[in-house]
Amino acid sequence: MLNQRLQQKLLQKLSPQQILLMKLLQIPSVALEQRIKQEIEENPALEVEEGELEAEEQVDDFEDDDPVDEFSDEEEYDSTDDEFDFDDYLDDDDIASYKLASNNSSADDERYEMPFSSHQSFQDFLLQQLGYRKLNEKDHIIGEYIIGNLDDAGYLNRPLDALADDLLFALNIKTNKKELLEVLSVIQDFDPPGVGARNLQECLLIQLRRLQDEEPEKDFRMAIMIVDRFFNEFTKKHYDKIIKRAEISEDVLKDALTEILKLNPKPGNSMSDAGRTSQYVMPDFIIFNNDGELELTLSSRNTPELRVSRAYAEMLEAYSENKKSKSNKDALMFVKQKIDSAKWFIDAIKQRQNTLYLTMRAIMDYQYEYFLTGDETQLRPMILKDIAEIVNLDISTISRVANSKYVQTPFGTYLLKSFFSESMQMDDGEEVSTREIKKILNNCIDAENKSKPLTDEQLTTILKEKGYPIARRTVAKYREQLNIPVARLRKEL
Repeated sequence: MLNQRLQQKLLQKLSPQQILLMKLLQIPSVALEQRIKQEIEENPALEVEEGELEAEEQVDDFEDDDPVDEFSDEEEYDSTDDEFDFDDYLDDDDIASYKLASNNSSADDERYEMPFSSHQSFQDFLLQQLGYRKLNEKDHIIGEYIIGNLDDAGYLNRPLDALADDLLFALNIKTNKKELLEVLSVIQDFDPPGVGARNLQECLLIQLRRLQDEEPEKDFRMAIMIVDRFFNEFTKKHYDKIIKRAEISEDVLKDALTEILKLNPKPGNSMSDAGRTSQYVMPDFIIFNNDGELELTLSSRNTPELRVSRAYAEMLEAYSENKKSKSNKDALMFVKQKIDSAKWFIDAIKQRQNTLYLTMRAIMDYQYEYFLTGDETQLRPMILKDIAEIVNLDISTISRVANSKYVQTPFGTYLLKSFFSESMQMDDGEEVSTREIKKILNNCIDAENKSKPLTDEQLTTILKEKGYPIARRTVAKYREQLNIPVARLRKEL
């Protein structure tokens, strides 16, 4: 039986404009350029401003704009509404051109070009060396396949049996482990030394034996023996066991370790500067120290000046002259939709810049002493909620701004979210940032006696003496976050 009843529901929905703004807030300036290009390709009513806008037409006051509610006055066009008067719409848009444009640059902006490298790749470098060797056709194909299976560090991580199966099924080449080893030994003779190794031990042995052949006047036998016979003890830094089992003195071991530590554990990385595409950080914000006063600017070089296409604006006016024609009315609706979409995108870009500036300004003011000096001990505890309350925005909005954004300071370029940290109370009741504690911990480890490194228990005692009452497990957690190994692995002779 069908029933009719009234029901009330409380729903919260974001408008398409707000969703667009949230998506634009998440992406950094580098990705924003591509996003704008995509929008221009999809919407012919949006175009890049040709030339510079007049100074008096530029509206770029970050302090006065509302970063959130600007979209609230927009209304979606209802194509079924026959009472809509296009004359009113045209009258509303009969405004100065700067209101249809977005100018995101100023004369003070520093402009950088993205550098690109065009060097020989790591794989091409090995294939070139393979071409110099006198190999039959089958071995040459096997060599190319092995090189193609090397990882970025130059290691062959796939078992030879699996490679033999791949060659049979993919290239119809029947081979065996012995033939693969013969070709692999040829590759292991290539530069950089150590390439083609199947593990770290083999990589170091290849390099040491190459050094012995190239420098016969030097004796690398002890270093080779340690890597070959005592590799497990070497990696765990059980030096006492090596001295006892190898029946050598500490000085002899120290000389051998010196040679081993000169080796490259990741030979493929030696081509990173010349053969791989480098990753460059493009800051979204720039902080200047002007005689003790901090100044903040947005790095907007990746944001072109946008405007609504004049051709589409003229097209809208032309179609509106004959509104009674059904074909003209359909075309008019299409043009208006595209113009509305372009205006929303321009507004979203403006709001993005505004929100970014307000948020970064709040962070800079909150961490003023740190950005002034660069001293990490000056960092105040700061969470997303602190900044959200200052700028009167939602925590999720602050999180989107802090994600994947970089700030350039006089002492380096940093990921914005790295400045957010929890607080911890000291013995005197003062609250300090956990990042400050990590800095103190790092300083303690840097100053330790490397022949007798400090244990986590000793580090806990030192921090407590300095007024930081934290547990040993917390010290271990912070040490791991700083990528610092345990005391035994920090030991040096």
